[in-house]
Amino acid sequence: MDLVVSLARQLKDSLRDLAPVVLVMAFFQLVVIRQPLPDSLALMDLALGLVFVVLGLTLFIKGLELGLFPLGENLARAFVNKGSITWLLVFSFALGLGSTVAEPALIAIAARAAEVVAQGGLIDNSVSAQNSFAFALRMVVAASVGLAVVIGVVRIFKGWPLHFMIIAGYVLVLLLTLLAPAEMVGIAYDSGGVTTSTITVPLVTALGVGLASSIKGRSPMLDGFGLIALASVMPIIFVLIFGIVGIHLIPGVDP
Repeated sequence: MDLVVSLARQLKDSLRDLAPVVLVMAFFQLVVIRQPLPDSLALMDLALGLVFVVLGLTLFIKGLELGLFPLGENLARAFVNKGSITWLLVFSFALGLGSTVAEPALIAIAARAAEVVAQGGLIDNSVSAQNSFAFALRMVVAASVGLAVVIGVVRIFKGWPLHFMIIAGYVLVLLLTLLAPAEMVGIAYDSGGVTTSTITVPLVTALGVGLASSIKGRSPMLDGFGLIALASVMPIIFVLIFGIVGIHLIPGVDP
């Protein structure tokens, strides 16, 4: 019974959160554009899609609360209590890598980036070259997020100030931007954004909060957050480096 009440409350919150988006789109469609919906978009399909979005968001958030957040925090505490720092770092890298590889937004942007880069002449316009580029881009971004989570975990243990690390990261981004191919700059910057999406954020946040809660002298509020910031800047750095020195290793790319 408590779960039903909780789901109903979450459903109401989801409706409230999505209402501004729906109202903005309806306003521009009805007041500004003043055109009927395209034939390919039936009104019933639109309404059904909105219902699915509300239900999906409700179940997703409730699933995070019931499963992923407690699991991530529990694993972090278990590693700390066991005293196995090495395995904690291995787990942190694997968590960042695995969650990012499965990120739907990254899969989509990697495929689209491969098409654009091929059109720009940086790689061959063949399916195999585009697939190789998209896969390599996903692996580079995923590995960079894994490394970012490891650095974030070490930061929590050592108490390093987060702002210095973020500033240093973006200074490096600016320097690499001057050296990277122009076609890769926008892709690199967008890669930092797609990693902070539906799968990566809950797992990494739960890890950071659980870890900070388990270490004496660390505050979950001050030290538990910040992993996502590192996971945003690190892919930009890695993709820019990939554009400078790594892209020529892909089959179908002229040296």
